Amino acid sequence: MVMTDEERKAYKKAYYEANKERLKARRKARDEANKEKIAAQQKAYTEANKDKRAAYSKVYYQANKDKIVEEMKEYYKTEKGKKNRRMCDWRKYGVNNVNDELYDYFMNCDKCEACGKEFTDTYNKCLDHDHDTGDFRYVLCRGCNTRDNWKNKI
Repeated sequence: MVMTDEERKAYKKAYYEANKERLKARRKARDEANKEKIAAQQKAYTEANKDKRAAYSKVYYQANKDKIVEEMKEYYKTEKGKKNRRMCDWRKYGVNNVNDELYDYFMNCDKCEACGKEFTDTYNKCLDHDHDTGDFRYVLCRGCNTRDNWKNKI
């Protein structure tokens, strides 16, 4: 019995719906077993199609700019977005070893470690770091961070 294209599509769809969990488990096991191979293939594809992907991204962004900007505005209002932006800024400013532990320490610090002033909001809270080595030093208030007079206190 020969199936038409429409019958074949309907059969495949019904088969997939009936065996969805089993097929997902098999695909997951296969992907886990070939993790390195898949990563190497993806890396090779990315390198081989760098220009093509960049051109596509540019065209997509131009066509969907308003939508993307709105999505990013909404994302940066979430806790995950705020955390991501702050950690990216720290890396941009040259802080080494930026991780979740450092972020949690910063967020849970409620007083300036130099003068003891309580923080009213995160705007007045600064992550101080050594500009030569990039190592984190203290969580300071904006006043102590800009004047460097905290060096006499600590």
